[in-house]
Amino acid sequence: MKHLFGGVFGTLFRTLLSWGPWGAFVLAIVDSAGLPVPEGTDLLLLVIAARNSRAGYLSATLAVAGSLIGSMFLYYVARKGGQAYLDQRTEKGWAKRFRQWFHHYGGLTVFIPVLIPAPLPTKVFVASAGALGMRRRYFLTIVLVARSLRYFGLACLGSLMGHTPAHYLKTHTWQLAAISVAVFLVLYAAILVKDALRRRTHRHHLHPHAG
Repeated sequence: MKHLFGGVFGTLFRTLLSWGPWGAFVLAIVDSAGLPVPEGTDLLLLVIAARNSRAGYLSATLAVAGSLIGSMFLYYVARKGGQAYLDQRTEKGWAKRFRQWFHHYGGLTVFIPVLIPAPLPTKVFVASAGALGMRRRYFLTIVLVARSLRYFGLACLGSLMGHTPAHYLKTHTWQLAAISVAVFLVLYAAILVKDALRRRTHRHHLHPHAG
């Protein structure tokens, strides 16, 4: 474990690991509330599940709960600040793009980065949901489904690793990458289908008697 996680993050990681499932709960709250802990919850879940599968699934349950708490905190902060909050906390031009994505793709804009690692921090998309007025129940449902799929999937993966998570990750890199790509392609296909249906509906409204 020491050769995998060093420095301040390593110390924090080992402390939370010693807390077991409650460590996953705390880290998920902190991560989802907007503090930078890149993939920390994912790694913690993998290691806990690799040591004890039952603890891994309990950790996944608590991590989902923690993620809901942290995400709602960030959602309300952004909602109170409105679009000005988004403008201040994103690079020039990105705030406008987020607004366009939300109006065009709706919940998929939040679902995809919450489910799988994204090039941009998940907190940006969560904050966008609050700042742009996404309905609270809809937002909670998206986070609940996406995080459940992600965290329970990681718990299952960790239990398959056994006591050698580092060796498993090293020897199954291509398989894990293929799974990530497959998930992305399925979600991308969903976006294309939604776009096609949107265009079809729009044409129908413009030309109701066509065809």
